[in-house]
Amino acid sequence: MLFKNKKNESFQTSSCCETVVHCLNGFYFGYISLAIIKVFLTNFLRQTFRIFNTMSKVTFDSTNAKGSCTGVLQGDVSQTKKGVIVLQEWWGMNEQIIKEAALIGSQGNFVTLVPDLYRGELATDNEEASHLMDNLDWKGAVADIQGAAKFLISKGCTKVGVTGFCMGGALSLAAAALVPEISAAAPFYGIPSKGLCDVGTITIPVQAHFGSTDDYIGFSSPADAKLLAEKQKHNKNFELFMYEGCGHAFTNPTGPLGNYNEDACTLALGRMGEFMNKHLA
Repeated sequence: MLFKNKKNESFQTSSCCETVVHCLNGFYFGYISLAIIKVFLTNFLRQTFRIFNTMSKVTFDSTNAKGSCTGVLQGDVSQTKKGVIVLQEWWGMNEQIIKEAALIGSQGNFVTLVPDLYRGELATDNEEASHLMDNLDWKGAVADIQGAAKFLISKGCTKVGVTGFCMGGALSLAAAALVPEISAAAPFYGIPSKGLCDVGTITIPVQAHFGSTDDYIGFSSPADAKLLAEKQKHNKNFELFMYEGCGHAFTNPTGPLGNYNEDACTLALGRMGEFMNKHLA
């Protein structure tokens, strides 16, 4: 049907209706899109708030000669009974490892605890870091890890795993061998000395992560990773992942080596999360 306006201009009703419907549809779908975005942002902010709201500094008992140990606890034991101890690199309990623990906890739905193995000391360059690691009482650090595991269990965690990077990776394997409260271990590019423990005695599930171009011979090189796998051939729950083209500390975005590989890091942390969820269930 044709209509005329006051200026005697003709127009068709169907076109007007189509225009109105189009506008209404646009408004409707725009409203739906905004609603979806609102729900997404609300859930994201709730999750972020939950992580930071449940972050606290704690002190737990340790048989280390230095006495009790402090750490950063993140997560909510009312939401999950799976605990994961996250061990520092040789830098100390810095902001990077605390953030990494938060990421691990939020992605895998774990309660995480980062023990301060250096008891407040931090390194900002390789010389300082080497000095701190060389002077670390490694057996005392294992005692701290045991204390951390007992603390998580006392808070309601039914099983506790351990993961760590570089120095923390080596200590993760040591804890797997020496700490009965540990149910699973996921070491990253680090193997303990024979004087600390025999990795061949480990019987709990282990998932190891190493870089194919890591040149820290005697600690985390591909040859060292291969030897670890050989010593763990009796363990049906042992896994070894080699990351092609990755060097030492490939999961650390702030590392001075410049070896951070985002894709490999995402893949490795995802694998570790699935592994922990499987074996801490």
